[in-house]
Amino acid sequence: MATRLEPVEPLELTSIRDDVTPPRVWSSTATGAVVLAVLAVVLAVVAALASGHDDLGPGRVLGPIVVGAWAAAAVFAAVRRPREPLSLLIAVAAVTGAIALLGAGLLSRSSATDDSRVAAAFLRAFGIALLPAIGLHLALGLPDGALRTRTRRVTALAGYAAAVAVGALLFRDHPHLHLEPLAVLVACAAAAGVVGYFARCRSAATAQDRARLQWVAWGVVVAVAVALIALVLHALLDWPSTVVPVAVAATILVPVALALSVSRRMVVRIDRLLVHTITLAGLVVMVAGCYLLIVLGLGRAPTGGEQTILGLSMVAAAVAALLWVPVRERITELATRRVYGEQHAPDEVLRTFGSRLTRALPLDELLMQLAESLKKTMALDTAEVWTRSAGGLERSVSVPERGSASILVGIEEVSVVARAGVSGAAWARIWMPAVLRGTDDEILRVAPITNSGELLGMIVVRRDVGALPFTEDDDQALTELARQVGLALHNVKLDSALQESLDEVRRQADELRASRARIVEAGDAQRRAIERDLHDGAQQHLVALAVNVNLARQLADGDLDTAKAMLEQIGHDLQDAVQELRNLAHGIYPPLLMDRGLRDALTAAAGRAALPTDVSADDVGRYSPAIEAAVYFCCLEALQNAAKHAGAGAGATVTVREEEGALLFTVADDGAGFELSSGAAHGHGFVNMSDRVGAIGGSIAVDSSPGAGTTIQGRIPLTEG
Repeated sequence: MATRLEPVEPLELTSIRDDVTPPRVWSSTATGAVVLAVLAVVLAVVAALASGHDDLGPGRVLGPIVVGAWAAAAVFAAVRRPREPLSLLIAVAAVTGAIALLGAGLLSRSSATDDSRVAAAFLRAFGIALLPAIGLHLALGLPDGALRTRTRRVTALAGYAAAVAVGALLFRDHPHLHLEPLAVLVACAAAAGVVGYFARCRSAATAQDRARLQWVAWGVVVAVAVALIALVLHALLDWPSTVVPVAVAATILVPVALALSVSRRMVVRIDRLLVHTITLAGLVVMVAGCYLLIVLGLGRAPTGGEQTILGLSMVAAAVAALLWVPVRERITELATRRVYGEQHAPDEVLRTFGSRLTRALPLDELLMQLAESLKKTMALDTAEVWTRSAGGLERSVSVPERGSASILVGIEEVSVVARAGVSGAAWARIWMPAVLRGTDDEILRVAPITNSGELLGMIVVRRDVGALPFTEDDDQALTELARQVGLALHNVKLDSALQESLDEVRRQADELRASRARIVEAGDAQRRAIERDLHDGAQQHLVALAVNVNLARQLADGDLDTAKAMLEQIGHDLQDAVQELRNLAHGIYPPLLMDRGLRDALTAAAGRAALPTDVSADDVGRYSPAIEAAVYFCCLEALQNAAKHAGAGAGATVTVREEEGALLFTVADDGAGFELSSGAAHGHGFVNMSDRVGAIGGSIAVDSSPGAGTTIQGRIPLTEG
């Protein structure tokens, strides 16, 4: 039957040691634990003195020692952690055991009266029956003894109720002690306690709680192992004569473990101890089980001198099992050296390459170490690693060094090589003749490196002419190695693509930050320009109008003709102010663009342009305000740039059309042009156009050369709906 052990989690020593140690404030719980511990010791001593003969349960001396160990653990826990109920629970267990011993001691007295025998039987029955229930309570309350959930409290209460029932059965059958009900109670309590313990381990909140739980597990595992060893030795060698005293003595390890679990200095030392203990216990159980199965199951119980021989053979088996791991490593090393000389086994390169993959080594170094390991482990003449490039395959690494080389591989050849598997010289002569060195009897293996059917490279290995041919094990090792190298090359490819994407994202982020800064600056500059235009234009007209209105009002009573003439002039000035405001509004957002669309707005803008400008936008419809504004102001900016730099006699053409789900616009002039490398294409005007179009997912392209004019093209994707 296979037994599954819960994994032992490594302890976070730093987190345990850095816990803030709470002050030790003495409590009533600690006082009660100490009082009960002293009472348990007293009762155990009285039981030993009052017994009529040496057969006092586990023994006149052993019984008080076990009770004393539990009492000492209770006192230690009370001193170390006075606020926790664990110390009180341990003390209750000690008192209960002492009561059971007292009852057994009184029953063993031949001079005891009937009434005293009844009382002693009562103490023994209920003392023994309550011990499994207290053990269940202890397992459910770990690590501090508190039952924190309703389920645990109900389970513990059910255990005590069952213990009372079993105690009643044991008392009814006195002075005889029938252990069948007690065995059932112990089994049920042990099962419930194990389930509760593992549930508590999974829900442990801190590393210190896990460490305390593991200390208890260590004590139980060692105690059970000692009891099993005694049972096997008794069955095979008839030694010890009785198993019960040994099993009872082994339980001393449980209070010892409980005491160590409350020590903040010792709690951090459990992880490695528990691992070694579980390993050793498993080994002991395996050896004991094998002997029981072979000797008793298939043979017979040994007798006489056979027992001595069997005992020595068991010791020899245990020693051999303990020494097997280090001895096996040495024997394997010697055998490998004997068979392969100073080399390793052929599959050693697989293990070493797999370990190197976890070290984040550069690819060149990783492939070089791979080639060196191949040459050493497989007794090769040369080892080469070829990697896929744009034109075919390139020799990246070779041992010994043979220089760089390349092989042109067509599309059909790539497919054949990727599916070929590990192949020899005959296959290479047809599909990869470039890897051959011209010798007909060449001992060669070619292992394609693939990942998901994609050819990423190949491994080429050779042996000297006359050497041993490659075996199936060699081919299998090359196949597995090529798979691992393919995974590594695929990861490198993904890393490169990811790095390129990351660089592109960073570039776009930098452009976005710069674009945001330019947009903020452009907005501020536009507001300052509007304020300046209002101050120098419309505001001056309105101030003059206010002065003239006041003057006309003063002249109205005395010089009516002059007042009429002045009012007529005021009307002309008002028309000029209105036109000034209209011109300013056209610069901010032309009403014609909002009312009638791009064609009419661009036609009107071309009429105001400094250069003779033709507009071709007959097939253009209406679009969202953002798209129309971007096209209009980009064309306006391009016309202004052309007016500044195209030169005298130049003309311009504005073309807007819709094509393949995008709106395209072009502003071309036949002026002086410029060199694109001069940096003029990155001027303020071009940057403004790029930012405006880029904000809605579009792009700007500039084409110019001296004497051939300048063409600015823009493309804005159109979204449906």
